[in-house]
Amino acid sequence: MMSAALLTGTPLDGRVAVVSGASSGMGAVTAERLAELGATVVVLARRKERLESLVKNIEASGGTAFAVAVDVTDRAAVQTAADQVAARFGKADLVFNNAGVQLISGIEELKVDDWQRQIDLNISGLMNVIAAFLPHLTDSAAQGRPADLINTSSIAATRILAKFSIYSGTKAYISHLTRLLRVELGPKMVRVATIEPGMVDTELPDHVTDPDASKLMADLIHDIDVLQSADVAETVAFMAAVPRHVNLTEITILPTAQVV
Repeated sequence: MMSAALLTGTPLDGRVAVVSGASSGMGAVTAERLAELGATVVVLARRKERLESLVKNIEASGGTAFAVAVDVTDRAAVQTAADQVAARFGKADLVFNNAGVQLISGIEELKVDDWQRQIDLNISGLMNVIAAFLPHLTDSAAQGRPADLINTSSIAATRILAKFSIYSGTKAYISHLTRLLRVELGPKMVRVATIEPGMVDTELPDHVTDPDASKLMADLIHDIDVLQSADVAETVAFMAAVPRHVNLTEITILPTAQVV
């Protein structure tokens, strides 16, 4: 398979990047790629051991990284993490707001605990990261430096799929919130964007217990050349590397063969 890497050199040199949901999948690979391109990377997630392993890998490749074990649904803990970042590296100027969970079920099953978990992580967790790090971004922009808030949404934000109601609703929230935030933050030179991936070969489908949804995802992975985390990582890196006056606001990234 052809490498996803297209950028060369260190176009992110001097930048301080924060990646949530960094213990696996798109978050981990994106953190590694941002570090390769010159950024100092702070990785956030609950699984401390995985974060520490990720930091070791980044440092072994010559990069700079720092792990903060944090549950993004804990607003105070996320704020403490932001304060740690500022004290250690200065304020962040690139935030990849990526933590999320996908739990699929028919609405009449009334899996209200699953509903709440998705709302707590996909919406409240995302908002907690924004609240903690937005002052970093606005300060960076005010000083004439690049400032990026990139939120992970999904094609589920717009696709109408049975049993995806709650998950899709949380992702629709993210996509539309991002459009609204640009109205306020764009004039301040803070770039705000969403990335909306299709089927990516990560551990996220492992959370899915509904047999219909599981079959849909398994069939896609079996039948077509689905996205890899590196594809998403390179896209995020490119969004952050373009000139400061360019805001790639909403990127949908799909496997070429995916039509559902």
